[in-house]
Amino acid sequence: MKGRPMYRLWVVVAWAVMWPPALAAAQEGDPGAGRIVIGSKNFTENRLLGEIMAQLIEAHTDIQVERRVNLGGTTVVFSALRNGEIDMYSEYTGTAWTVQLGIAETAVDRLRAYLHVAGEFERRFGVTWLQPFGFENSYELAMDEAAAETMGIRTISDLLPYEDRLRAGVSHEFLNRDDGYPGLAAAYGLEIRDLRGLEHGLAYEAILSDRIDVIDTWTTDGKLRVYDIRILEDDRGFFPPYDSAPVVRSDTLERYPEVGEVLGRLAFRIDNETMQALNYRVEDQGGGFDEVARDFLVSAGLVDDAAAAEPAVVDRDGGFPAFLWSRRGQTARLVGQHLGLTAIAVLLAVVVAVPVGVGLTRREALASPVLGAVGVIQTIPSLALLAFMIPIPLLGLGARSAIAALFLYALLPIVRNTYTGIKEVDPDLLEAGRGMGLDSRQILFKLQLPLATRTIMAGVRTSTVISVGVATLAAFIGAGGLGDPIVTGLQLNDTYLILSGAVPAALLALAVDFLLGRFETFLVPRGLA
Repeated sequence: MKGRPMYRLWVVVAWAVMWPPALAAAQEGDPGAGRIVIGSKNFTENRLLGEIMAQLIEAHTDIQVERRVNLGGTTVVFSALRNGEIDMYSEYTGTAWTVQLGIAETAVDRLRAYLHVAGEFERRFGVTWLQPFGFENSYELAMDEAAAETMGIRTISDLLPYEDRLRAGVSHEFLNRDDGYPGLAAAYGLEIRDLRGLEHGLAYEAILSDRIDVIDTWTTDGKLRVYDIRILEDDRGFFPPYDSAPVVRSDTLERYPEVGEVLGRLAFRIDNETMQALNYRVEDQGGGFDEVARDFLVSAGLVDDAAAAEPAVVDRDGGFPAFLWSRRGQTARLVGQHLGLTAIAVLLAVVVAVPVGVGLTRREALASPVLGAVGVIQTIPSLALLAFMIPIPLLGLGARSAIAALFLYALLPIVRNTYTGIKEVDPDLLEAGRGMGLDSRQILFKLQLPLATRTIMAGVRTSTVISVGVATLAAFIGAGGLGDPIVTGLQLNDTYLILSGAVPAALLALAVDFLLGRFETFLVPRGLA
């Protein structure tokens, strides 16, 4: 039986092995001199402060700034800083006191807390705290004003008689931090029965629609300007001070001393009211991070208006199609990143999974444990698998970890379909081939693989579509892609932003499935097409 040679597929996938380093280098930039990386946690204020620092450095130095935003919670971002994957981000003294330093004693004095964490970070981690921005963003508990008034609740202690009735929705990080709910509950003897983790951007809508009663918030939250919310007094003084400041790797400051001087211009320039107004403009007035950061720097006299980069113009008045069109350049760049991550992962999975599937047909005893193992990988939550990749040497934040996780997810359908496709080849046909004098290798390449091509390609197509969807989560580890606007949109409760990532991702999945269908037609022998 003659068909198109299977080596064409192997040429394509073998070439893909050489692609990951190139993609990683393209996404992460030149690691040489004149480049720093600014990270941020996955909430509005931290990302906005990162953008302010980035624009200020770009305006006053020749240093190239790479932004890695929405990297997750404190542990992820701080690990990235210590590992050298980012050079700086903005941190809070209370967070440093309880999370990174693990100090059980409550910090009361703001200055002493700052000086202590600054000294310990330098000594333990080689990280320098620059002067604070000037505002304190403390955790708080809050309720709907009318509900709190009806129940007579003004302090956190007032919650105690109602703990069996209250429904609380708090951010996932607050739910697990020592300076969050666990420590708060211990300090107050508070046991709210109905307690759940909730994306902070959705918390206010949930409390407004009477789905929850209590949320966590913070002093500078912009939404406090919009919603009729009562902040509950921390009457037992549990929460430590949370002064915000840039934290920078000390070796970065040694290489670029001008960075410390430039960021020093932000010292005590942002008070609580200003920070809340900036957050409000991003979260509730539709201002872009780059636009709001630029306007602040100009108004504060830190950047000349003429020298400041103009933000991209986004059309929200013409509906979603106009909004998407105004972002076409950004969307095209994100589609390229997304497609690159997916293509590399799936092609590498083909390189590994097809030979494994073939091998299992020769070693039947291994089939069940191997298929079980790759099946277990599919049960690991996507975000957890991405997080597992970060500490692995040579992976870390960014494209490499995303590709590794997507590669693991892509294995099962391809291994299983390869194994199944080859096992289902008619044994009489194989016996006829042996009768014609074909050896095992010839039978594999001239009979089994050509006849199993449709089944194998069905696995490849399934893996690719799954990978396109999972790749949207790569934004959480700084790998880019169409997850970026989705994550930002969730933070800001911005439907247009969410759709600007979700719609292209869905269309991309349909497009690659169609193209792989055409490629399948190309591979299938003419007699079987």
